Amino acid sequence: MKLHIKNGHLIDPANGIDAINDLYIAAGKVVAVGKAPDGFVAERTIDATGLVVAPGLVDLSARLREPGYEYKATLASELQAAMQGGVTSLVCPPDTDPVLDEPGLVEMLKHRAKTLNQAHVHPLGALTVGLKGEALTEMAELTESGCIGFSQAEETILDTNVLLRALQYAKTFGYTVWLRPQDAHIGRGGIAASGPLASRLGLSGVPVMAETIALHTIFELMRATGARVHLCRISSAAGLELIRAAKREGLPVTCDVGAHHAHLTDADIGFFDPNARVTPPFRSQRDRDAIRAGLFDGTIDALCSDHTPVDDDEKLLPFGEASPGATGLELLLSLAIKWADDYAAGQPDGGVRPLARAVAKVTADAARVAGLDCGTLSVGSAADLCLFDPTARWTVNANALASQGKHTPFLGYELAGQVQATIVAGHVAYQRGGAR
Repeated sequence: MKLHIKNGHLIDPANGIDAINDLYIAAGKVVAVGKAPDGFVAERTIDATGLVVAPGLVDLSARLREPGYEYKATLASELQAAMQGGVTSLVCPPDTDPVLDEPGLVEMLKHRAKTLNQAHVHPLGALTVGLKGEALTEMAELTESGCIGFSQAEETILDTNVLLRALQYAKTFGYTVWLRPQDAHIGRGGIAASGPLASRLGLSGVPVMAETIALHTIFELMRATGARVHLCRISSAAGLELIRAAKREGLPVTCDVGAHHAHLTDADIGFFDPNARVTPPFRSQRDRDAIRAGLFDGTIDALCSDHTPVDDDEKLLPFGEASPGATGLELLLSLAIKWADDYAAGQPDGGVRPLARAVAKVTADAARVAGLDCGTLSVGSAADLCLFDPTARWTVNANALASQGKHTPFLGYELAGQVQATIVAGHVAYQRGGAR
């Protein structure tokens, strides 16, 4: 289909575009920006007056729960949530059941996702068989089946020799290892950030050193092997300082944070609200402020939803018994906008183009981290787009979420930035009434 999107405010951080302009799409690709190509006759025109036209969002962590956890969510429900959130490409961790440690499982997941014709799904393969931290998986075969990297999800590797061999192998073949830094023993079983609040509430704690000790180990192994590592869901100011130093040193490291960690602190547990039970736990205001600053100065490369749908049976329990996790695909854009607006408002110059900064963290920057050819409106690129109204405000209501997981600490919040249409490979996969 030939599609003409007119009068939209194009924001394309990869190409430095931030202006009112028209966009032309044909055969699933962007064919022109500004002026129509010779002979172009649109089969459909979308008037995007008052809307931002941005690349489709790229989410670096979205659990789709298939295979194995369909009672929590399904591919159909979560990819529909992605469409309503403007997410056109997403990375899914390997902690399904069975674990994504065999090529056939990866191929099945990608085929199921492709038949739904919505967001592009990019699986991470398991770094070790069964995520048990013992034997390495067949990384070459998993890559051929469609994996873009290798991860342990939330499982730690007890034997550092195994992680060393994994990084050596990854370096040899140019693979990226995705790790969430957490010590295997310190803080094990903890359910809240260590500190005065956890002590008053009687909750077992996860100290910051659980993150920083793991980071020290990872960086030493990176120095020895030269492997590229992406660090997932950093949660502390101390951890960010170590990453900042590693980047100055020249280590090939990138990192992300969950969107909810850019806003909430351990105080948001309130009276043991299970919706605020997440992994890693919310930390102090100092840590939250460091995350906001790290996003702005580039220490943190990308913002992700950390989408982890949990069903009522596992969430509506006492805080310590509730499963950690929150839905996030439909909130990612709005939380990115809120971060940029809140942080820029506190800067002496009022911040520089906060909306463009927000879009960058969930499009071009995230695509660069994952090594994906997306997150841009460049001529010739896939026509994956998100059209949204940056001023429209909406209230987070469980019943209105497409995700099968209805639990998020932001229930009842009013947020800015509402997706009006999502376009995948040139076809309109989702449309709200505001896009004409």
